[in-house]
Amino acid sequence: MAGLTAAAVATVGFLAYQAQASVPPSLKGAHGATASPTPAPTKAPRDQRHPAALPAGSGTGERVVYSVDDDRVWLVSASGRVENTFTVSPGSVDPLPGTYAVTSRSKAVTGTDGIPVEHVVRFTTVNGVVIGFSAAVPSGSGSAPTPDTSVKTGGIRESRADGEAMWMFATIGQKVVVIR
Repeated sequence: MAGLTAAAVATVGFLAYQAQASVPPSLKGAHGATASPTPAPTKAPRDQRHPAALPAGSGTGERVVYSVDDDRVWLVSASGRVENTFTVSPGSVDPLPGTYAVTSRSKAVTGTDGIPVEHVVRFTTVNGVVIGFSAAVPSGSGSAPTPDTSVKTGGIRESRADGEAMWMFATIGQKVVVIR
């Protein structure tokens, strides 16, 4: 049995070497390159007459689209219909343009800036900073608490109503497309 396993491992290794060796230099990645999100357009085209319209080139199918440049989110159905769109307030660390998936969710936690948040929907990490959508929970006085601006944050803040809409739409595995 050990002989068969060793032969199988050797065969797979040889085939992998052959496949790698036959890749043209123009298609090889940089030495030591690491995995990254699926690339998205550098700057998705915008409808100048309708600034809240879903940008062309922002993907297909059911998805959350987040524009880093416009601080706006679109919740898009499988048919491509915009179910909701709203503005957001980004944290101090932005995600790179690309396609991600929702990796975790929390009903209520304390953000890295010390603010209680709810409806947390996380989709990536940048240099150890977790990136996701959330809504700040108002303090007892009804106003939003003041965040600690000395820490790096990846929380993309929404209103409570928009946070509820995101929570209902973006379950684990939901596609998130980040554009410029």
